[in-house]
Parts: sequence; C-alpha cells; structure tokens
Amino acid sequence: MVGFKNRYMVVEVFLDPNKELPVDDPVILTQFNVSKAIRDSILVNFGECGLASLLGSFQVKYVNPITKLCIIRASREDCQKVWSAMTMVRSIGNCLVLFNVLDLSGSIRACKNAALKCEEVKFEHYKLAVGARLSADVTQHMENCLEKIKILEH
Repeated sequence: MVGFKNRYMVVEVFLDPNKELPVDDPVILTQFNVSKAIRDSILVNFGECGLASLLGSFQVKYVNPITKLCIIRASREDCQKVWSAMTMVRSIGNCLVLFNVLDLSGSIRACKNAALKCEEVKFEHYKLAVGARLSADVTQHMENCLEKIKILEH
C-alpha cells in the first residue's frame, strides 16, 4: 500500500494590496474563508470535475490572521491546479486579496521549517509597523500560532 503524495505550500496573503499601511484589516483571515475562496476559484476555473478531484486532499492546515501566512495541503497531482486557482482569487468577502506562494515542499516537516522562518520575519515587520500599539494579546496570539505550526502533522 502506498501513501498519498501531498505537497505543502506556504502562502502569504496580501489584503487590499493597494493600501499603503496594512495595519487595520478589513477582514479577518480564517481557515474557512481562505478555503472557500480557493474552492470557489477552482469551481469557476476548473469546473465541478476539477473541484471533485481536489476534495480528497485539499486542506488549509494553518492560517495566521496577524502575519497573513497560510499552509495549504494538496495532492501532488493537483498542486499546480490549486496554485493556479490561488492566483485567480481576487477577493475574500469584500476585500481585495493577492496570494503569494513563498515555499512549496513535499513534506510537512520542511513546510513547518519554512513557515516558522517566514513567521518570525513577518512578525518583526508587523511589530515595526505597529510600533507602540502592540498589545500583549497580539504577542500571546502570535506565540499560540507558532505553537500550532510546531505541532502540525498530517
């Protein structure tokens, strides 16, 4: 018996990319709304058959609403389809979005390492942008998100 071959993508989401300072967000990213936006794009661009082929392996494993970083799993055969569908997503809710794939890997371990590095850098940028308005709640939420990455498994 052969296990499923999956690919894991570390994806950065830009909310309202034309805005100068991304401090106040018009929509909160969740696993549900990111997954729904990508699935809707797959349905529009690849049809019901394309969507049905993805349902077995496609999953948004992790979303950080502070740094806008996501980890997405797809089967090896459908990885390019998911990637192309993400580039065609234009909005989540009423907010313009832009997806940027930062890393593509074949194992969750390599994906976790890449995501942790990206999270640390992006949170430092976030702290610089927010400055003195950084609250203890945000710092605690960020620590919880880093713990979620560390315990990710299949």
